[in-house]
Amino acid sequence: MKRFFFSAVLLAAGTFSASAQEGNIKFTEYDLPNGLHVILHEDHTVPIVSVSVMYHVGSKNEDPSRTGFAHFFEHLLFEGSENIQRGEYSKLVQNNGGVLNANTSQDRTYYFEVLPSNQLELGLWMESERMLHAKIDSTGIETQRKVVKEEKKMRYDNSPYGMWQSLIFENAYTKHPYRWTPIGKEQYIDQAKASEFMDFYKTFYVPNNAVLVIAGDIKPEQAKEWIGKYFSDIPKGTGTIPRPTAVEPQQTKEKRVRYNANVQLPMVVLAYHAPKMGTDDMYALELLNQLLSQGASSRLQKQVVDKDHKAVQVAAFNFPLEDPGLVITLGIAAQGVDASDLEKAMKNEIDKVRENLISEAEFKKLQNQAENGFVSQNARISGIAESLATNYTYFHDANLINTELGRYQKITREDLKRVAGKYLTKDNCVVLQYVPKGQ
Repeated sequence: MKRFFFSAVLLAAGTFSASAQEGNIKFTEYDLPNGLHVILHEDHTVPIVSVSVMYHVGSKNEDPSRTGFAHFFEHLLFEGSENIQRGEYSKLVQNNGGVLNANTSQDRTYYFEVLPSNQLELGLWMESERMLHAKIDSTGIETQRKVVKEEKKMRYDNSPYGMWQSLIFENAYTKHPYRWTPIGKEQYIDQAKASEFMDFYKTFYVPNNAVLVIAGDIKPEQAKEWIGKYFSDIPKGTGTIPRPTAVEPQQTKEKRVRYNANVQLPMVVLAYHAPKMGTDDMYALELLNQLLSQGASSRLQKQVVDKDHKAVQVAAFNFPLEDPGLVITLGIAAQGVDASDLEKAMKNEIDKVRENLISEAEFKKLQNQAENGFVSQNARISGIAESLATNYTYFHDANLINTELGRYQKITREDLKRVAGKYLTKDNCVVLQYVPKGQ
């Protein structure tokens, strides 16, 4: 879901932070008695503040017969609360010069507002209302059922290449709940009763399953006072928070999927099983993907697009997940190029990094790209807030925001060749050929 409301004041002022350039992002953290973890980052560069809450719940926490719940709640919790009228949640932020958004992944759900700093108390009150008093009733449920089903039709079912992600995950995973994606199945949302939605809310939307991050132009003592005022009385969740324990068996043979769709140009997706996020190999694979597809001089762009004319678009990226995830390479074929020809061209470039060390010049460029990307992410107040929330949620180590770059800097050319040989193999691959109907 995307809910953007832009303020001319915020856009003019910008949301950039000097902390990343200084190389040390300072923060304080503590726990409330109810289990809510709080992180505060003070930065007076611009008069704005980010108020964000990350809940450790995503699609992998869902009942297989009720997929789509986590994403549905991302929509439902903008309906309002006992003290915020229906439809007024977004208006309150907009009318006070702010922006807001939310997103859901397989592993977590994230909500945030960016507001003028004199509206910090408003943001805290609104997030406390979402956590304690969300409006979960038949009117809101029916409204969002229609919204979610329409979103699925537009972004997935009726979008030219909209089904590729679902096809990849349902074929890459056989046991683990990553086998379904956050959008889920609309029939499960239709079948669910109001009591099931309330149970999901009471199970996962509790303070001991969340981290609250406040970043920006704040006075820490005042912020702590308001946090205590609005969040301390929220009861701690007393039930066990379900965590999936299924382990995906190792894939031992290439899987192939051919999907006929209403598209003009074939698309090829190569998905390789990869380690979970935060591991040394995942950082190396991140650099490897940059080598393959980031920028005009990347391997896939130069060879497959510019020289061979096999594709009009290529990409390679990690799909980092809390449990072992995927590395994706995809391409959209040029006019007249068969999917099999494009697949062969893509695999040829992957074979090269499996068999040979990259040049020193390419490696230096990758290190520079990693550093620039890291600094860019943490050059915005909202980026700092999300990084702190993510690092705490997955690793209980918010200070990764200051040490993670060192993980990239330790990687060698030999590491890139090693991980390519370990993970980017035929037997570890799911191949999706997304072809025009009739082919």
